[in-house]
Amino acid sequence: MSWLNFFETKTPLKHPFGRGINATISPNEEDFFNKSSEAFENKEILNAYEYFFKSLENYTNKISNNNITTHRENEKLNFEIFQGTARISGYITKEHLYAESILTKKEFANVALKRYILERNYQLTYAYYFSDDTHIKLKLYHDNITMTPQKIFFPLREIALNADFDKEYARCEFLDVTLDDIQHLTPINQDELQIKYDFLRQWITSSNDIINTLPSNDNAGMQAFIYLELLFKIDYMLVPKYEIYQKMSKRVQEYFSDENSSIETKNEELRIYVDSLQKMSFEEFSTKFYDAKYTFNPTDRTSNEEINRFISDSLNKIRWYKNNRYNKIIPTIYRYISFSVLYNYGLHPVTRELLHTLVEIQNPKFFKALEYSILYDEEHESLTKKIIISRIENIIEPYTKRFKELKPFGDKLNFSSLNEFSNSFYLQIQNLNFEEI
Repeated sequence: MSWLNFFETKTPLKHPFGRGINATISPNEEDFFNKSSEAFENKEILNAYEYFFKSLENYTNKISNNNITTHRENEKLNFEIFQGTARISGYITKEHLYAESILTKKEFANVALKRYILERNYQLTYAYYFSDDTHIKLKLYHDNITMTPQKIFFPLREIALNADFDKEYARCEFLDVTLDDIQHLTPINQDELQIKYDFLRQWITSSNDIINTLPSNDNAGMQAFIYLELLFKIDYMLVPKYEIYQKMSKRVQEYFSDENSSIETKNEELRIYVDSLQKMSFEEFSTKFYDAKYTFNPTDRTSNEEINRFISDSLNKIRWYKNNRYNKIIPTIYRYISFSVLYNYGLHPVTRELLHTLVEIQNPKFFKALEYSILYDEEHESLTKKIIISRIENIIEPYTKRFKELKPFGDKLNFSSLNEFSNSFYLQIQNLNFEEI
């Protein structure tokens, strides 16, 4: 059932980090999935969907997030699915499923937005946009004749992820468009926003200070690591929305896809964008955040081989910088590796939690400000060895029955320094074995 890995996650956190689901799935998730399959086989369609939706429900501190709600009326099952800015509402009968999500009111549909919507309809596989008398909506219709949990998972995932993305994109790109049906979004505490704003500015200042001390020749590669680590860190740790997320994602994508520009030109574009972030007022910054419920992870699962190749290539670059005595850039690259993997790859929940633990270790000041326990004492350059080993065991142990070769590795780590610890941690990540025997 590898399709389930699209939304698997585990340890609840006090704050959301990254773009995945920051919640736990039901401990009975596999049982619900199996019951859903059986009910579909027996043509008990409404029962099958009820079990299926229960398998997608997630929890924080064992309390349901109500990311999916259902209400049954005779031969009809009504439901709501929440995914960021999007609320997907619909109903199910024995014959079919219907779902829709509101983008905006029809009166706000200018020519540019209409053109964008037409293009999106060509890109989507299962869902499509339409307009009724009042709203522009994303719509899904699916026949239930030969339905299974796997068959309905991907259409529902498509409408949820794209409805959320398009609402954020519309707010960023079409300034005269007002989003509708976003009453379910909740504001973030002002104290937390102030912490995030202060660290944004601190990180930018620190990055600029490091760049100013780099050797004047042959420093383009080092600058690239500094800017990209900074942007990946902002995305994962601050989790901005709307314009910050859209513009930052676009610049990262262009950086890696534009083969015609030099690395110096790309770095300059990142520098200009980073400067714009530093000039942003707290009032403007505060409008780019919200709390929301999520049901689906946005990134497909990546093979371990691909992740391991990236880690190996990155560690080889660190060795090159060490051999050429560019020691100042090395801590940045160690942080870059974890943030880049979390940003670019779809991870097994074990890998994601382990890398988040490394992020906590590598960025103690930020997590201390958010009132998390400290895993690395910067002043004394010491790691909390027993706590870290225990954390790794707690992450891995629940999965050892399913993956017999998956073993805790805390006792194999090098605790002599933060750099050596990071290096040994990545080597152990590469050794994780998710083969089911």
